[in-house]
Amino acid sequence: MSVIVLILVGVLVLAVGGCVCVVWASRGGPGWVRGVAAVTLAAGELVRRSGRSGRGASSGSGSDSGD
Repeated sequence: MSVIVLILVGVLVLAVGGCVCVVWASRGGPGWVRGVAAVTLAAGELVRRSGRSGRGASSGSGSDSGD
């Protein structure tokens, strides 16, 4: 079970690091930070789209209709 915990901690560290890079890039960080931020935003968009397509059309009328 410790391997699963290590994997989850690794994913959490990557997610937090990606969020930090997005904020840093918005404030004019170095080029590698902008690259990591772009990858983080693209991955987030992919996760968001895959979650919407699997739930069906009825869940689109929820609280996130303010897009």
